[in-house]
This record gives sequence, C-alpha cells and structure tokens, in this order.
Amino acid sequence: MDKAVATQLANIEKRSGKTLAELGEILRASGLARHGELRDYLKRELGMGHGDANTTVHHVLGSDGAAESAGKDGDAVLDAIYTGPRAALRPIHDTLMAAIGQFGEFDIAPKKGYLSLRRKKQFAMLGPATNTRFELGLNMKGVPGTDRLLEQAPGGMCNYKVRLTDAAEVDAEVLAWARQAYDSAG
Repeated sequence: MDKAVATQLANIEKRSGKTLAELGEILRASGLARHGELRDYLKRELGMGHGDANTTVHHVLGSDGAAESAGKDGDAVLDAIYTGPRAALRPIHDTLMAAIGQFGEFDIAPKKGYLSLRRKKQFAMLGPATNTRFELGLNMKGVPGTDRLLEQAPGGMCNYKVRLTDAAEVDAEVLAWARQAYDSAG
C-alpha cells in the first residue's frame, strides 16, 4: 500500500474514531452501492471531508484505480483513459505533462480516469472530466480564484480546477499556477 494512502487511512481512523472494518460495515449497512453515493453518505452522516470519504470508499470497495493500472506501462494506462471520444483530449494531457515535467522530479500515481501528481503531497490531478472537457486540479494556497482558476469547496481533492478544451489553452498563466502548486508540494 502506498505510504501516503496508509497514512491517510490511519488518520481517517483517528478522526472518525472508527476502524476501517467498522467504516466498511457502516457502508455495507447503508444499502448504497455506487461510489459517489457512499462517499456522500460518509460526508453527510459522519461529517467526513471529501478526500477522507473518497479514500475510505475506495479502500472498502477496493477501487482505487491503481489496481486497474497495475502491470500496465504508462502508455497503456493513458490509452485506457483517453479512449473513444476522450482521445481528442490527449493532446491537452501531453502538453501539460511535457511542461510540468520540466519543473523537476515528482511521482505519477495513475488512477482509473486520471493521473495524480505528487511530491511530498499531491499537487495536481489531471484528466478528462467529460468527453469534451479536460480538468487540471491544483493544490495550493493563497491564490485568488479567477474565471479560469476555479476555487473549490474546502475538503475536496484539489483547491482549484482549471477547465480546458484545447491544448492551446495550456498557456503561461496555467503553467504558472501548475508551477506554484508544484513548488508548494515540496
């Protein structure tokens, strides 16, 4: 298990006062089956933040996305993400990754439908949000939101999102935000 996920799961147990097994029992007893419903249930009933609830559901369901990418090389993972109508979004991904790759070293954690980029902590998430829109999620603090840099509610997986529909939108402004997130992750 990834060290960061193990730490987060331990912190979830401390904050909730329940073991992972107990949280699993609560989820199974809820009668809900879909990931989003279970996540929202934990947020509503136990007051969990989005990230903790999401991680708990992934753990209980065994659906963290890493299992699907296990044993696949990077191109195979990306081919699975950018298939069908989402294939048109791959140039946005490639442009962003080429630019972010110039910042320095970081880890890439493939998930089912996106990539998580991490240094000491996650600084970005990127992937298709819909068949026609790509999203770059960024974690950083103290940056005022704009029409492009959309502030997200506290407790989510990212503090900000940038919606992109074309690789030409990956401009100096977007890369400056990505760099700030990278630098703040440590």
